[in-house]
Amino acid sequence: MSNLLPETVTDRRGFVHRAAAIAAALAGGAVPTQTARASSPASPLGPVKQIDAGPLSIGYVEMGPASGPAILLFHGWPYAIDAFADVAPLLAVRGHRVIVPHLRGHGSTMFRSAETPRNAQQAALAADGLALMDALRIKQATVAGFDWGARTADIMAVLWPERCKALVSVSGYLIGSQAGNARPLPPQAELQWWYQFYFATERGKAGYAANTKAFNQLIWQLASPKWKFDAATFDRSAAAFANPDHVAIVIHNYRWRLGLAEGETRYDAIEAKLAVAPPVTIPSITMEGDANGAPHPDPAQYRGKFTGPYEHRLIAGGIGHNLPQEAPAAFAKAVLDVTRLAG
Repeated sequence: MSNLLPETVTDRRGFVHRAAAIAAALAGGAVPTQTARASSPASPLGPVKQIDAGPLSIGYVEMGPASGPAILLFHGWPYAIDAFADVAPLLAVRGHRVIVPHLRGHGSTMFRSAETPRNAQQAALAADGLALMDALRIKQATVAGFDWGARTADIMAVLWPERCKALVSVSGYLIGSQAGNARPLPPQAELQWWYQFYFATERGKAGYAANTKAFNQLIWQLASPKWKFDAATFDRSAAAFANPDHVAIVIHNYRWRLGLAEGETRYDAIEAKLAVAPPVTIPSITMEGDANGAPHPDPAQYRGKFTGPYEHRLIAGGIGHNLPQEAPAAFAKAVLDVTRLAG
């Protein structure tokens, strides 16, 4: 008999072992580190549901009891909902209703009209989160995310605190403005944003369209230099980049930040509020991996932006930018802890 098992069996056994390690770490009370790290998702999240919400038909995965306290988990770029493949079950098994949506331009999230601008300014992404809550009839939720998803959760927390019970944000306070982004950074910091300047050119747009998968794999490697993810792990997320609006959304996001692309006038009032960097008043936990290779602020720079109950956690063990996927136990524990803190 061969000692090689079918992939589904090995995946299941791997999930059992990882789940046991993560559950033990959560039960231990201490902030988990690399001992509870997942090398790859247990399995692709699914099934993916669709719901009309604002200008989008949003694809999302839902786990846990429908009557449970809601948690929204937002991924970033160039990532996908699979970043939460080990996190979501840990929250669902504790009685939470867990919603993991594809961002606009990713996976099965589609624009409902061909006439709608392929806009990725920060206010639009946050409005998507609120529209999804409305469509699902969720009155209040804990919001959590990383990268673009952290910014989305931050904005939802400051604009609609009555709808957001608590917040978990990787890399802290990420709300910006076009005016703020116009100020130059020191050379070393500018170097980290090389792809932002690449996307500002037509060559960059064409290059990203022609090499989306390879480009995003490079970003994964640079952003998480100590994470030894395998091809299957990356490919699961890379499937979400096949969205027909993906390139347009990514390019617009970075061009808008630099003031090189216009947003939609309906978001002008929101952007004006965000431009003054309003504080986060709800219970919050910010997180950072000790090996984050992506541009990110020092925690001391944003501490003053959190005026409610607050904690910052540094996750050790070579954890990079994709913290939920690299350290799912630590991320899940933060979500559970801040939700309990909010009462």
